Amino acid sequence: MAQAKIHQAKMTEAANGKFSRSMSMADRSGRLLESLDQLETRVEALREAATSMEQERECLLDMIQSIKNSEEMRSICDGEREELSLTANRLLGRTLTVEISVEIIRNSTQEDALRKATSLIDELVAKLLDDMGGARKCLMALHAACVTEAPPVPIDTKFQTIVITCALEDQKKIKRRLETLIRNVDNAEKNIKIMDHQKVDDLNSANGK
Repeated sequence: MAQAKIHQAKMTEAANGKFSRSMSMADRSGRLLESLDQLETRVEALREAATSMEQERECLLDMIQSIKNSEEMRSICDGEREELSLTANRLLGRTLTVEISVEIIRNSTQEDALRKATSLIDELVAKLLDDMGGARKCLMALHAACVTEAPPVPIDTKFQTIVITCALEDQKKIKRRLETLIRNVDNAEKNIKIMDHQKVDDLNSANGK
């Protein structure tokens, strides 16, 4: 009978020990899960910060190029223009030394959509020199497909369907690329008009008018 009591006590102790270990594992699992949740928040914050830096790099490059090609740069004397151009080129070079890459996770459908969207934009870029005005209208239609508010221009519905299929990060990049292209086209048209106006002025001066 004494042996039976000892055996029962051992069984009870073993059962209690197993239950205690099980609770400890659950607590440990919960702590690990909480740590991973916190790390996930930091990882997403890191990606957002890197994306923001990537956009800032693009913005800086665009602003430097705009200053280099601006009307104000053409209106100053050659010596000052040369000095400012050297400074702009130095800033351009330093900005280009900063490389930021945020890999976008895509499925096969999103990859195919990105290829189609990129191809359509590249085709328009190739046509810019031949028909800048027509290409600009097409760029505006593509850009209208990327915005949520009602645009004042026609929307390229085919492109809109493609963009919607892209990953969200790619949608934002496509929109920014189109905005940069449209801005560059506007600047180019402005510069062409300025150069043409200067040519007319020079011709009039040569003719004594």
